[in-house]
Amino acid sequence: MKPAIQDTEVILPTLVRQSVVLEDDRVRILDRRVFPLKLEFVDCRTHEEVAIAIEAMVTQSGGPFFAASAGMVLAARAASGRASPGARRESMEAAAARLLRTRPTNNNIGDVISRMMTAVHEHEASDDFAHRIEAAMHDAWAGRVARSRLLGGHAATLIEDGDTILTHCWAETSLIDALSAVRQAGKRVQVVCTETRPYLQGARLTAHSVTVITDGMAAHAMDSGRIARLMTAADRVTLSGHVINKIGTLQLAIAARHFGLPYIAMVQSPDRNAATPHDVLMEERDGRESLMCMGMPTASPLARGWYPLFDVTPPAFVAAIATCDGVFPAAGLRARFA
Repeated sequence: MKPAIQDTEVILPTLVRQSVVLEDDRVRILDRRVFPLKLEFVDCRTHEEVAIAIEAMVTQSGGPFFAASAGMVLAARAASGRASPGARRESMEAAAARLLRTRPTNNNIGDVISRMMTAVHEHEASDDFAHRIEAAMHDAWAGRVARSRLLGGHAATLIEDGDTILTHCWAETSLIDALSAVRQAGKRVQVVCTETRPYLQGARLTAHSVTVITDGMAAHAMDSGRIARLMTAADRVTLSGHVINKIGTLQLAIAARHFGLPYIAMVQSPDRNAATPHDVLMEERDGRESLMCMGMPTASPLARGWYPLFDVTPPAFVAAIATCDGVFPAAGLRARFA
């Protein structure tokens, strides 16, 4: 396997720092459905267009956090002309509800919309209402970057010099910041990622800097002795220690346990409002998406598709949860975060 870590200064600007750009009259969202084969942005002039872009998977992983908050700024600009603070608030509540409906399982949108609505209630009567909401967005963005670095630092303590790490899907800054901390500690590691069908986030986004295997190779890679540990981001972690992440994570965790390898999940914080997976609405997408790849059909026209977007890994298969507050056993989250 080739050495797998490139300079994060090469990876981060396009995929993270410039993936969502707020301009005076629009939000520009990097189209991760075609990156890096094409460098294209989707322009959104209203919060509704941002919502449609999120639903269409223009941006994924942590991207909806930034896109949804920028969409709230567009909504605030539109609401600034409302005659009364109450009318502004109602308009913003409607925008928030629309953006929340786009991707219900990953908690990124819910977290940032809650924060933005706090700013709405604080500043609904301000003459510079839209500027206040934009400032709240920038504060949220800076906070997320800072928390990601904390998370990466804690996750890096679980990585040994010489490790080869298997990851799944596009862990975005969780993985990048962990690898940055590993490099700063003088450790040398390699990273292998699954291709992650049907959108190939692993092959196109994570693999901007790692070695790619097909989704069906993971157990063999573990059995071969090439893999030291499995590490993924998590779309949500419940207080019961269940990890909700991109479909396919569960089978990787089962294989890792069988071969005696630790599975480490990375999340900025467990969801205090989700005691168990039963408290999480699980997104299921149009099954036809599983019959396509990069816009091209990959199955017989007679085939039917099924596409549950996430699966749930029980705490018994999780060696540790790395968070901004430190590293915890999956079974110990409730005592720390409830």
